[in-house]
Amino acid sequence: MSYPSGIPIGHPAQPAPLTGSLPSRSRIAILASLFGITLLAWVYLIVMALSMDDMSMTAGEMMRIRPWSGLDFLLMFLMWAVMMVGMMVPTAVPMTLIYAAVARKAASQNTPLAPTAVFVAGYIVMWCLFSVGATLTQWVLDQAALLSPMMVSNSPALGAGLLIAAGIYQWTPFKDSCLQHCRAPAHFFAQHWRSGMVGAFRLGLEHGAFCLGCCWVLMGLLFLGGVMNLLWIAAITFFVLLEKLSPWGVQGGRIVGAAMVLAGILALIP
Repeated sequence: MSYPSGIPIGHPAQPAPLTGSLPSRSRIAILASLFGITLLAWVYLIVMALSMDDMSMTAGEMMRIRPWSGLDFLLMFLMWAVMMVGMMVPTAVPMTLIYAAVARKAASQNTPLAPTAVFVAGYIVMWCLFSVGATLTQWVLDQAALLSPMMVSNSPALGAGLLIAAGIYQWTPFKDSCLQHCRAPAHFFAQHWRSGMVGAFRLGLEHGAFCLGCCWVLMGLLFLGGVMNLLWIAAITFFVLLEKLSPWGVQGGRIVGAAMVLAGILALIP
C-alpha cells in the first residue's frame, strides 16, 4: 500500500497513525506559541490602528501630497506582514500540529526531522511575500487617489469590483483545489512530504502557497472595509477560519461568494 507521494507504510509521514500521537504537553506548547505569535501581531495592529485614528489627517495627507519614500514602503510592508501573521497563523494550526506529530514519530524512530518552527517559518515567509505584492497594490491605488487617508477605497466602482471579484473567485476550481489541500492536512503531507531543514521550510512555503491560493482575492476586500479597520480584519479572519475548519466551509464559502457578487452588482446601480 502506498500514498499519492509514494510514502510507504512505516514512513514517519504516513497519515494514518498521526491522530492522537502528539502528547498533550507538546500540543499545548505549540498552541501557546502560535497563540503568542498571533497575539503579538494583533497587539501591534491595535496600537497602529489607534495611532492612525489620532494621526489620520496628518500622516494620511502627507503621504498623499508626496510620493512614497523607501521608509514609507518599508513601514507599509511591515504593517501588511504583521497583519497577515495575525490573520493567517491561526488557520495553520491543524497543519502545524500534524507536522509536529510527524516529527515526534520520526524522532522515536531515530530519524529526527526539522523542528516545527522551521515549517511555521516557511508558512510565514510565503505570506510575507504576499505582503510585498499587497504593499505595491496599495501604493498604486494611493498614487491613483483611490484610497482615503485611512486606506479605504473612495471609489464605488473599485469597491464593487473587489466584491464581485472575490465572490466569483469563491466558485472557481482553483480556489476549490487550494481549499481542499488546506482542509486535509494529512493528505497534504502524503502528497508533498520532504525531509530535512530545507524540506520542512519548503513544506511550510507550499502550505502557505495553497493557503494564499484560497485567500488572496479575499484580502483585496481589506481595501473595501479599511486596511486598518480591526473589526473588518477580524471578520475576514473568522470567515477564513470557518471556511477551512467548518464541515460546511466549502458550501458556506460559495454562498457568501454569491452574496458578495450580488452586493457588488447592487453597489454599481445608481
